[in-house]
Amino acid sequence: MIRCVTTLLAIIALPACSFEPAYRRPAPAIPAVLPSSPAQAEPAPATLGYRDVFRDARLIALIDRGLANNQDLKAAVANVRSARALGSVARADLLPTVDGSAGVTTGDGSNRVSTNSNGSGRRTTYSADLGVSWEIDLFGRLRSLSNAAVDEYLGSVAAQRGVRLSLVAGIANAYLALVSDRSLLRIARETRTSAARSVELSRALLKGGVAPRTDLRQAETILSQAEADEASLDTAVVQDRNALQLLVGAPVEEALLPESIESVEAMVAEVPVGLDSSILLRRPDVAEAEYRLRAANARIGAARSAFFPRIGLTALAGFASSALSGLFSGDAFTWSVAPSATTPIFDPHASGGLRYSKAQRELALAGYQRAIQSGFRDIADALARRATIDRQLAAGVRLDAAASDTLRLATARYREGIDPYLNTLDAQRTAYAAARTLAQTRLAKAQNLVTIYQALGGDQALDGPGSTHGGNRAKDDDKMWR
Repeated sequence: MIRCVTTLLAIIALPACSFEPAYRRPAPAIPAVLPSSPAQAEPAPATLGYRDVFRDARLIALIDRGLANNQDLKAAVANVRSARALGSVARADLLPTVDGSAGVTTGDGSNRVSTNSNGSGRRTTYSADLGVSWEIDLFGRLRSLSNAAVDEYLGSVAAQRGVRLSLVAGIANAYLALVSDRSLLRIARETRTSAARSVELSRALLKGGVAPRTDLRQAETILSQAEADEASLDTAVVQDRNALQLLVGAPVEEALLPESIESVEAMVAEVPVGLDSSILLRRPDVAEAEYRLRAANARIGAARSAFFPRIGLTALAGFASSALSGLFSGDAFTWSVAPSATTPIFDPHASGGLRYSKAQRELALAGYQRAIQSGFRDIADALARRATIDRQLAAGVRLDAAASDTLRLATARYREGIDPYLNTLDAQRTAYAAARTLAQTRLAKAQNLVTIYQALGGDQALDGPGSTHGGNRAKDDDKMWR
């Protein structure tokens, strides 16, 4: 017995082998330098909070509310908790299972010596047992499955961070789109008012025999266009507000909504980007893809260990007695130990499982590289827009000023009978289009900064409202479980 126990303890004390391939982070299949970066680009910050980018207190209040109420984010948090629980289950497989049981057995003992006092021939046995079962992970199968579960959990944490980042950017973009449409609605109303005055003037001149009917009809065209745009933008503003409320997960008060894009354009800060494309590795989607790759790599180790024996240990200790009063006496103690080893001789499933796990790793590797390449394109497109948007905005400002002055001069010349109304009509259309274009360009610049913030990976610490598993929590879990 002592020799058997000593041998079992020696086996348990052996460090488990590991058949997992050594993990090395794949080299990203993208250029080393981001395109369209400024020549003297500042390095990207290690952490980037949305409060560092958005300086509008009303927008920050909406983002905070969305992080607390959005249902998609709550679903992502639930996924993290589920993955963490599964990781705990996989980790528990490394430990022994202990069960306790107690029972009473009654049977006919007429062919044996009776033990009960009434001599009826019936025998009653009482028992209380404690059992232990344990798969000794000598070849690292359970350890590899546990590592894979941990990586899946950490991948779910990265996915939650991605949902949170998308929510923050989505609320910002919906907020900007709403105030931009409010600006366009204001422009349409101002144009309608101006066009209505032109129609009244043309009608008066027509009655006085000074202007032809064509002037009236031309004035009515720009009025009708402005009225149609106003009706369409009324709908767009309501729909924009509905979209914002869906993202926030709660009603949005009027006090939290500015009237124009001009009032919030300067409240979105520039984001330092840097030149090194390795900043893409901190994006949530890239981090999630890498954890999926690590999990697939760990499952190869589990598949390889299927070719080696599984060693199990089952032990049972307890008491058995025909009298309940003597159940726990020394003579009633019983024990048994049953070590076992199962060695595969011909198992076609093992080779197929190994091929499958290797194919899954190749699939995860392709997903990882695709995530990096998609991130590279996102930031490259955003930087290309950033490089030209200021020139476009400056040109739009000059165009709007010139068009407004031209309209003022054309209207004055028409009133004095110097020019035909066609010149005024052209000036009105140009001024209207220039004002709309300028508002849309302001929106494009603000949303471009939001896109850069999102493409860089956004918040790294997950330290805002609505977060339950931050980056530090994931790192601590990684160290603890591995």
